[in-house]
Amino acid sequence: MKYTTKALISAMAICLSASAVASSHREAPSITKTPKVDATDLYMFNSYENGRADYVTIIANYLPLQDAYGGPNYFALDPDALYEIHIDNNGDAVEDITFQFDFTQNLNSIEIDSDGDSSTPNVAIPLVNAGDASNPANVQTNETYEVTMVKGDRRSGSRTSLGSFDKPFDYIGTKSFPDYPTYARSFIKNLNLGSCGNGKVFVGQRAEGFAIDLGKVFDLINLNPLGERDGGTNILANKNVTSIAMEVPKACLTAGSDPVVGAWTTASVRQATLVNGNPGSGINTTAKKGGAWTQVSRLGMPLVNEVVIGLKDKDKFNASEPKDDVAKFAPYVFYPTLPALIETLYPSAPAPTNFPRQDLVTAFLTGVPTVNKPANTKQVPADMLRLNTSIAAVAAANQNDLGVLSIIPGQDDGRPNANTDDVAGFPNGRRPGDDVTDIALRVSMGALCHAGLPAAVTCVPADAAAGKALFTDGALKPATEFDSVFPYLTTPNPGSR
Repeated sequence: MKYTTKALISAMAICLSASAVASSHREAPSITKTPKVDATDLYMFNSYENGRADYVTIIANYLPLQDAYGGPNYFALDPDALYEIHIDNNGDAVEDITFQFDFTQNLNSIEIDSDGDSSTPNVAIPLVNAGDASNPANVQTNETYEVTMVKGDRRSGSRTSLGSFDKPFDYIGTKSFPDYPTYARSFIKNLNLGSCGNGKVFVGQRAEGFAIDLGKVFDLINLNPLGERDGGTNILANKNVTSIAMEVPKACLTAGSDPVVGAWTTASVRQATLVNGNPGSGINTTAKKGGAWTQVSRLGMPLVNEVVIGLKDKDKFNASEPKDDVAKFAPYVFYPTLPALIETLYPSAPAPTNFPRQDLVTAFLTGVPTVNKPANTKQVPADMLRLNTSIAAVAAANQNDLGVLSIIPGQDDGRPNANTDDVAGFPNGRRPGDDVTDIALRVSMGALCHAGLPAAVTCVPADAAAGKALFTDGALKPATEFDSVFPYLTTPNPGSR
């Protein structure tokens, strides 16, 4: 698939007009009550680990804002939930492939003779482990998960079991885990995907990769949006998340000759819950759950539900499917409110005036022709993360964290690789080191209006007086601060050093 400079610049519009000030952490009223099924970030990129050029890495993060010291139970995923990664490879906004992750939490009760009297009963210990936690015999709970690949509809399609795997325990601390990185890497497993080849899978705790000062952002953008890109504080630096990571051969994801795939992640729970007022001994005995699977979390492009969708519709968005986006949520993109808020707070940064924002709507909902727009002429517009699998990956040391925005004149700002054009990053997929916040802020305030594109395709400079400004949230975490091998996100913060 060939691409032109102007088409690549247009790709920035996929960031979404009202983008930009936080990833998807606690973004909707109902999801705050069930953090185990709260998706925080979705990454999808052409693998840049040496020797893995024929693979795509997909990472779905869940359970936000984990304090590493959160014992004694730490951060197991929900055994009564179904976590899914969906792939659309023909542009109809309906899943063609779904990878399902179904978790089980097991109890290995450790009981000791606390008084030295063999005639009295042994008593269960209150801590999760009783020794080196890399030895499973010393840990009271463990998690396993089943991976299933579904072709077609996620509930009624053809199902193939891809195996059962173990999940590493969270990083309790350096005393319980003398060598956590080695321990965690032992849980990276081969994933046999049949005729299209083998991939990798890993589920476990990782350091939070998203960089932002959440407190200042939600305090009416209480920061300097025109300051230094590294002048702020990454308030998430000491937090962890739980990652569901896959590396899949490109041939397993694409359909026919079209190299573009779209992805989103969801979590679903059972429709009914009956609380048990008299739970027995064990774990997960306080409720019984049943009924149909009901979707409660959804994430494709970053930032959408958190700062684009109106408060009254955030729960509706989490329960919706991409094919219904235009009917249910288009006004939030046509008439974005965040640029107007920025103008109110910072009068020197006026919002774009080209309403409705058709330039952003078209690119955001469809992808950009010759870049990451599916070949299907009857494509259904929808919110999902789109990746052109034919655009070569860029090594971590050479990545420009502004992604496709890097090719627009005047957007480089002296950071490492600032003068390197890099079309392999956001919004052509999303890599861990892509600064989606800065990219999206600039696009929402009209960077495309100064990119020299025809007015019929986008806007003109007069529509965006602040379109050349280098907006930033001041928090950076470039690709060199992540691992360069699967699963890319780094070792989690320990609960104790």
